[in-house]
Amino acid sequence: MPNGIPLPDDFDETLIRRVVHLFYGKIRNDDLLGPVFHARIPQENWGEHLEKMCDFWSSSFLRTDRYGGRPLPPHLAIGELSDAHFERWLNLFRETVDATCSPDSARGFYDLARRIAHSFRLAVAFHRGEDTVSILPFPEQ
Repeated sequence: MPNGIPLPDDFDETLIRRVVHLFYGKIRNDDLLGPVFHARIPQENWGEHLEKMCDFWSSSFLRTDRYGGRPLPPHLAIGELSDAHFERWLNLFRETVDATCSPDSARGFYDLARRIAHSFRLAVAFHRGEDTVSILPFPEQ
């Protein structure tokens, strides 16, 4: 895993694909997150987005080096992005990995997602000129 702990036996491309597709299915139907994503990803581009997200997680955990993007800039451009969006994103992610993965794999997925969400939340606040000192990491749950 990204923190140097060996991956659980069930952690593979199939698991990543399952998590990504289920998670983004939830996002697309979510009252808070769905409109944010639909405003930026046309229906015909969802397949491409899902593949990009599979590549991201595969590169992060399996070191496949398939993801070559820069995930932060598109998020900085979302004016309405708030703590509520990050919290909902993390809650849906946690719900997905808990229902889909072994406990060890779910923990690995969620730990990285939590760190990414915190990093993005800090970057968005900094980009907007907001105080970042008081922004605490999301709880481990």
